[in-house]
Amino acid sequence: MEIKIENLGKVYNNNFKALQNINLSIENGMFGLLGPNGAGKSTLMRILVTLLKPSCGDVWVNGKKMSENRKEVREYLGYLPQDFRFFSKLKTWEFLDYAGALAGLKKRRERLNAVDELLEKVGLFDVRNRYANKLSGGMKRRLGIAQALIGDPKIIIVDEPTTGLDPEERIRFRNILSDLSQKEVIIILSTHIVGDISSTCGNMALLNNGQVHFQGAPQDFIGLARGKVWKTSVAFDQIKAINDAYPVISTIPSETGYELELVAPSLQGIEGENIEPNLEHAYVYFMEFVANTQLP
Repeated sequence: MEIKIENLGKVYNNNFKALQNINLSIENGMFGLLGPNGAGKSTLMRILVTLLKPSCGDVWVNGKKMSENRKEVREYLGYLPQDFRFFSKLKTWEFLDYAGALAGLKKRRERLNAVDELLEKVGLFDVRNRYANKLSGGMKRRLGIAQALIGDPKIIIVDEPTTGLDPEERIRFRNILSDLSQKEVIIILSTHIVGDISSTCGNMALLNNGQVHFQGAPQDFIGLARGKVWKTSVAFDQIKAINDAYPVISTIPSETGYELELVAPSLQGIEGENIEPNLEHAYVYFMEFVANTQLP
């Protein structure tokens, strides 16, 4: 599978440019779309699942132009929107059965087998008879990924899937997606949570103010911040000035003050040593010092 996005743009009626000149190439595996809230990620996701038409440009799915083959492209898709909802009067298995029918599973026995298999996979089989609106927040997100997977879609798009989940649920969710990525499928994970990208995705793009500022491997993105991440010790009375001057990643109290990790091209007035960056460091560095000056 391959998705090619060419010169894509979206302008809303109030002349707000949600997306500008988006060019991306996405192949099998996990692809992370990282960016702050309001960057245009959800608009791009809605275009990719044919819920929204672009103002310009186009999307090609396996060589098929989306604007001319919308029905056929939809057959490839599984989608978990940020505001995933369901019918409150349906039990968990009933909702997934309904989703299976919409996904094209017409034979009831085949569909029910798929429902049970997916409920087992996402850890909801024991609550299959519970009404969906009575599930916990983490369980609802797991039901959301199950409905996105039913029918074996070749392209799975999930929008902010771990927002509001506790750490255990977030890890479980990422593990489900990671297992799926071993198959011949494309999984697009749109998020503002850096950890979701660093632990699962082989390729990524950074979206900010409706524009792509980076596409490539997470390790290449991390490399952009090498030499820009510092570890330093400061006295108690210095902490306010440091916070005002630099993006501080972590603050650990010590007997004499604080141990800090901060991001900056260089340090002024304090001593520090460079440390190896991670994806969070790189994201903060890029957003603070690069993204707003890289593109017009």
